[in-house]
Amino acid sequence: MKKFISSFLALGVCLTPLTVILMAQPTWGQTQNSQAQEAERLLEQGAKLTQQQEYQKAIQILQQALTIARELKDQKHEATALLGLGFNYNALGEKQKALDFYNQALPIWRAVGDKAGEATTLNNIGIVYSALGEKQKALEFYNQALPILRAVGDKAGEAATLNNIGIVYSALGEKQNALKFYNQALPILRAVGDKAGEATTLNSIGAVYSALGEKQNALEFYNQALPLRRAIGDKAGEATILNNIGLAYYELGERQKALDFYNQALPLSRAVGDRSNEAATLNNIGLVYNALGEKQNALSFYNQTLSLIRAVGDGGRVAVTLNNIGGVYDDLGQKQKALLFYNQALPLLRAVGDHSGEARTLNNIGAVYDTLGEKQNALDFYNQALPLSRAVGDRFGEAFTLNNIGAVYDDLGEKQNALDFYNQALPLLRAVGDRAGVAATLNNIGSAYDILGEKQKALSFYNQALSLIRAVGDRKGVAVSLGNIGVLFQETNRPTEAITNLQQSLQISLEMRRGLQRENRQKFLQQNGGNAAALVNVLINQKKYAQAFEWVNLFTTADLADYTRLINAKVANPEAQQSLDDWSKKNQQLEALRQQLQSDRSESLPQKIRQLEAEVYLEAENISYRFPEVAELLETTPVDIKNLTSSIPAGTVVVQPVLLTNVADMPNNVAFFIFTKGHFSVIKKSIEPTKLNKLITDYLKQVQDDSDSDYFQTGGELYDILIRPIEGEIKALSPKQLSIIATGQLRHLPFETLYDNKTKQFLIQKYPVNYLTRISNNSLQSLGMQNAIPRKQLAVLAFGNPVTSEPQNLPGAEAEVRKIKEILPDSEVYINKKATLENFRSQALRFSFLHLATHGCFQTEDCKKVKLKNNTLLFADKPLDIANAALLGLQGTQLITLSACQTAVDPNLNDAGIAGVAYIFERAGAKAVMASLWAVDDQATQLLMIDFYQNLKQGMTKGEALQQAKLKLIADHRHPFYWSPFVLIGDAR
Repeated sequence: MKKFISSFLALGVCLTPLTVILMAQPTWGQTQNSQAQEAERLLEQGAKLTQQQEYQKAIQILQQALTIARELKDQKHEATALLGLGFNYNALGEKQKALDFYNQALPIWRAVGDKAGEATTLNNIGIVYSALGEKQKALEFYNQALPILRAVGDKAGEAATLNNIGIVYSALGEKQNALKFYNQALPILRAVGDKAGEATTLNSIGAVYSALGEKQNALEFYNQALPLRRAIGDKAGEATILNNIGLAYYELGERQKALDFYNQALPLSRAVGDRSNEAATLNNIGLVYNALGEKQNALSFYNQTLSLIRAVGDGGRVAVTLNNIGGVYDDLGQKQKALLFYNQALPLLRAVGDHSGEARTLNNIGAVYDTLGEKQNALDFYNQALPLSRAVGDRFGEAFTLNNIGAVYDDLGEKQNALDFYNQALPLLRAVGDRAGVAATLNNIGSAYDILGEKQKALSFYNQALSLIRAVGDRKGVAVSLGNIGVLFQETNRPTEAITNLQQSLQISLEMRRGLQRENRQKFLQQNGGNAAALVNVLINQKKYAQAFEWVNLFTTADLADYTRLINAKVANPEAQQSLDDWSKKNQQLEALRQQLQSDRSESLPQKIRQLEAEVYLEAENISYRFPEVAELLETTPVDIKNLTSSIPAGTVVVQPVLLTNVADMPNNVAFFIFTKGHFSVIKKSIEPTKLNKLITDYLKQVQDDSDSDYFQTGGELYDILIRPIEGEIKALSPKQLSIIATGQLRHLPFETLYDNKTKQFLIQKYPVNYLTRISNNSLQSLGMQNAIPRKQLAVLAFGNPVTSEPQNLPGAEAEVRKIKEILPDSEVYINKKATLENFRSQALRFSFLHLATHGCFQTEDCKKVKLKNNTLLFADKPLDIANAALLGLQGTQLITLSACQTAVDPNLNDAGIAGVAYIFERAGAKAVMASLWAVDDQATQLLMIDFYQNLKQGMTKGEALQQAKLKLIADHRHPFYWSPFVLIGDAR
């Protein structure tokens, strides 16, 4: 079940400057002595240093002025110095010191009857309480200042105070109240001709609309403020508004536009020496790169921010940036580094009295310990955060922490304790109007009751959550709730309701996943795998086999499409590519709006999302209809399974094993979907997932180590799990070719090596084995075609050893491709410097068989051993980015062989591996791909390839040719390391 746990990160500051009266200026008059003149000079110097943001220097000068004023018993000068000291300490983040000086100044202003000074001090005290999170106290002081300013006719001060009151209401979430006060301030500022104040108020109104989710309205007000700032030559103010415009575009999902405005703001802040705003802009640029997944770029900008704000001595914002850096390391999985930065932020926040920031940081630390499994440590930090949030009246922070504590107890199995904390969080979230938070908490409560066996109570809370989530338009949350309800119905033996809810949940998830957001792609299968397994399981139990496989096939295709997107694969048709690019931009905007729902509680946002969703989905269907080559990338509705399997040629048996594991209250199973032309069956067997995972991990190590003979034992155990249950069914169908669709952790497994301890045979000794990426019209089209080759008959375009220097030298590859020429004389061979990408592009159209005896790196990380970037193929002039495979013109290619390539072999990863590479080339037009599952032996590859092409020349199919080449190596008593890594994916004919 889903928990309401996430890192509570302070996301940095996009400055919306507040119009405040900073210091009351002294009345410069005739002085009686040089001491008084010195006090006035020091006050003037202190004011200038304050304006230049030289706060520490200003404090030193103002302290001198204070001493002289007190010696002279000059109360006005004393109050002015105290006010200045308070302002500078506030700017340095030392809030309590600031309050101390302001509270000393206030009675003095009152004693001398200086109403303007009194009102200014009241305003500044309000500002400090506002920053400390004590908003009601702030309002008390602003409301004391307001009538005084009106009484003395200080219109500018009145407008500033109205603005400050608006700021408090905005922070309290009372946006309409905030607008009311801003709109009172605006005509006053216009009447007195205060363009700077007018610009600030317009900016503040824009910020309110932005918070309400009305980004276009926000942009209108920002764009009214911008020319005013420019007209008065206020570069710092102009930079601030540019920052806010950038933020609006950032939240609209238009990341590049956001960067454009941030990059306009940056030189302006630098030009005026506004290090504070420069730091804010750098921080915002870091936020954009972080959102784009460019973590190193984000760190670079955060680190620039850090050095700047340390220089100006702003401890509070140093802490915010340290939190942001910690958050990046947290996302990267570098938990100890994250803790290092969070622990640096903590004392800074304590020093400046920022209880809200301190609570957030304690929450972040707790979340790290929670992730690391150190539950007691997590609880310690959450329990430190809780009273701090309560002390400052931060109800959202309090509720968030209560939920986190509840989640820890939930994980520890202490359900009643968990329920206590969830039930404390619930009314707080309702009070602040956080419907998404309320729904998540209701889901948590439902989950706890579900596990306690109180199914009816659980269903009640799930249904409450569902109606709330639907109201706020959170489709991801809807999918989670429907999934929870579906699993509950399955547990209570109500299959029809289970199927309905689980199907709706997964359909929403798949629709949302059509986007190209990398982070969503990577997390999707982990988040929804349990629901998918539950649905497939209940459909099989109800004997709805075709329906079950449609969902399996949807997930298989979606997984491969994700790999394609991950490397930004192209399609050959330029018009189709442009349509896909345009659609992707719009879909990213949709994803940005969905993410905005986490913090935006406005009523209008769900309507905007629904409208944009309708446009995006309709456009996806139109593009799929016009350009079939992108249909799978957009994951449109699959063709009926009977239609698909009718293309399987006679003699071919297709098997797809699907692991149905990690589903609550359901036994772990593997379902085998078995197809031939006109035949479809399903066999389900129970398994132990932990045992299977260990066997796969051990086996992949054994078959890659030619000194390890334990592969017989391990391979035999895997045979008993993955082949034995369906052996009779396969044998009865008398296959000439066995085609396997392997997904998830099975994807790297060389099935042909699995060993039958009863007959003492490898699977490859019983049948020719090939692999299919998935079942679809594209993958099966070639299987049903006649074996006609429109290009050169049995001639190979072969490239070998393009780079002869280490570590990329492959001397065996030269002999390999020369031997191909001997076997098939019509072939053409390019070696060393002639093996260029340009030659391959120009010649590939002439041949049906393409052979690349060169390094390829097809894994998530770069292949450092051979100095090759990930997802590239090595040529003499430049590497091929396989994302561009569709531009090579491979239509009509019968086979592309990738010799000496490397792929990731980590059974714990659900990455696409070589199947993803094959999918790329298959979509580019190739009927089949032959490549290796891991780094291969140069000499053994040469022998295997020579035998393969000799067998093809003798009239064998591709599947038979590869089988016989492997059998020859087996007969020579070769370890599977030498013969098993090369697999044939696609058409084996």
